[in-house]
Amino acid sequence: MASTNVCWGIEIGASAIRAVKLEATGDGGAKLLEYAVINHPKPLSAPDVNPNDILRVSLGALTSQYDLSKAAIAVSVPGHSAFARFAKLPPVEPKKVPDIVKFEAMQQIPFPLEQVEWDYQTFVSPDSPDVEVGIFAITRERVMERVQMLEDIGLVPNYVVLSPIAVYNALAHDLEFGSQTPGTIIVDVGTTSTDLVVATPGRMWVRTFPIGGHQFTEALVQQFQLSYPKAEKLKREAEDSKHARQVFQAMRPVFTDLAQDIQRSIGYYQSLNKDANLTRLIGVGSTFRLPGLRKYLKQQLGIDVYRIEEFKKLKVDGDGAAGFNDATLNLCTAYGLALQGLGLNAVGGNLMPVAVLRRSMWKEKVPYFGLAAGLAIAAGAGMFLFPMADKMGVSANLPDPIIQQTLRRATELKNEATEAGVLEGGGVNADAANMVALMERRGIFQQITRDVKNLIAAADQRAPRWFEEYGVKGATPPPAPAVSLRSFDCTYQPPKAAEEADPFASGDPSASNPDPLKIASFPRIECRLELTTAQPEPRKFAQETIERWLRAKENRIRADVPYEIVIDPRSIQVIETGKESEMASVGTARGGRGDPSRTISRRDESGRMLVGNEQEGFRQVSVILKGAEVAGGGSAPVSGAERAAEQSEAAAQNELDKEAPISPPPPPASTGTIAVTWYAVFKPAATDDAAAGENK
Repeated sequence: MASTNVCWGIEIGASAIRAVKLEATGDGGAKLLEYAVINHPKPLSAPDVNPNDILRVSLGALTSQYDLSKAAIAVSVPGHSAFARFAKLPPVEPKKVPDIVKFEAMQQIPFPLEQVEWDYQTFVSPDSPDVEVGIFAITRERVMERVQMLEDIGLVPNYVVLSPIAVYNALAHDLEFGSQTPGTIIVDVGTTSTDLVVATPGRMWVRTFPIGGHQFTEALVQQFQLSYPKAEKLKREAEDSKHARQVFQAMRPVFTDLAQDIQRSIGYYQSLNKDANLTRLIGVGSTFRLPGLRKYLKQQLGIDVYRIEEFKKLKVDGDGAAGFNDATLNLCTAYGLALQGLGLNAVGGNLMPVAVLRRSMWKEKVPYFGLAAGLAIAAGAGMFLFPMADKMGVSANLPDPIIQQTLRRATELKNEATEAGVLEGGGVNADAANMVALMERRGIFQQITRDVKNLIAAADQRAPRWFEEYGVKGATPPPAPAVSLRSFDCTYQPPKAAEEADPFASGDPSASNPDPLKIASFPRIECRLELTTAQPEPRKFAQETIERWLRAKENRIRADVPYEIVIDPRSIQVIETGKESEMASVGTARGGRGDPSRTISRRDESGRMLVGNEQEGFRQVSVILKGAEVAGGGSAPVSGAERAAEQSEAAAQNELDKEAPISPPPPPASTGTIAVTWYAVFKPAATDDAAAGENK
């Protein structure tokens, strides 16, 4: 059976397998027994590499060179392959915390709980009454793949732990984190990803983003057209290379991306914890050996940057001391894993499948069962006669009828209670927890309201120039404001698993892709805004003002706002349009100046006489100009009396036009009701790969 005071911590990394064997000393400390570093033949991030084949070769080398039996085993899984979520719990009794945590896990983990292995850790800060919980989870399929690989070479781990938790446990033990420890940022730059851990008194917070040593190598591959192994070698020997300046110049964009992601993570954490005081950064991983990286991060972040040079509480005597100290920068994860196996960890979280642990325990106890069974048979044979004699004695004495009647009555009452359902256990009532949770993030809607205010301000600012560009010439500009609020609705939408993605997230349930915006796995608030506007081209006006504001990068992603704005290209709709026309009229009696059926006449530009009315239009007639007859609309001759009447009518009309000229009616003003829909998406920092890629 594995010893409980000796443990192997094994980090299965993308570039090597690193292991540390510790023994508990009994005084809260640990003694180093052995350590191992098995480099992979090729990094798992290299192209055309089968990771499983590489891992089996390296794990086989570890088991053949070191004795891993008679000790507990703790292995790691990378942070990017699992989940780490943090939330505040409502004030409840300690015995109800597991139920509240389970309810919170159902909300935070984007998979059904029966499909994941999960664990949690509560945190209590010394200067705050709030209780926080860290929920750690990994899909059962992924962890079973790792466990099966280990079982194939004869290893059955007792602990499966997230790498960032193991790194935190190592430094918390070695540096003795306590209530007076300053706020510390731990950055573990791995091969394919970086784990960032924020450690404050009584608390921790984790985020993982996809930047690591692989990106530095790829930069050299693209810049110098090298193969991946040669670029990896050049990166490791960059400081001594004669082309060091060109090498670091090629890797500078990755330096910038790394610093931006660290800065963004710090900003997001400080937006959630206003009183956090972060004063130092500790680097872990071989990437921190790159010259100039610490200096660059210190300039960009404005805080002191250190790296692990040696462990204070872990020493190696003799010839192996130099090699161990040189490998210290990469052994933090294995160190923390071994501490967890010895029970010296600050933060728990074992993701080992319970079924595998139970099977392993039964397998170890099988030899003892045979001995126990033999003893049981012998004892049973020796004591067989005594129970038989007692049974025969009891059978000879019949029970009292009153006892039999009471037992029957008790059975009847129990059956009735069972049918009524009063014996069944009550379910979890989450109403109280939900009501308390309403107070969390209550400032979110204030921020969303400010966003709506800024949207309307952007429309008002654009309106004057818009009317000059798209308005009807001669028309009067619509009165301010440019848009008027008709309604504004917000709907919270919980996260869903990938196979249950919300088909309405994009506003088109018939789309073949149920989640084109890739937001269904995150909690979000759907915001629907309806505005009315008299501006010309209302849809285009909304796209140039409202949509442009929502899509602007400085508005979508803000360090001081806990959500990201996501808008669908089809989110702007004109749901109601109308025309307002007005005809000017002076008189109301038939035949008056405002009567459209009244016969009137006028001249065109060449002097021809036109007669008619406003309903039927005008026709050309013969007129007399300077005593000569000019042919008009008809071929019949015009008598002198008719010409005189026409001249009299025209003269009267001209005089009337001079005193009260008729102005053409203004063009009709168009109005529109516009619906704009966007989402305030709460993307947890641990899986915010899209935003990280955009910054990159």
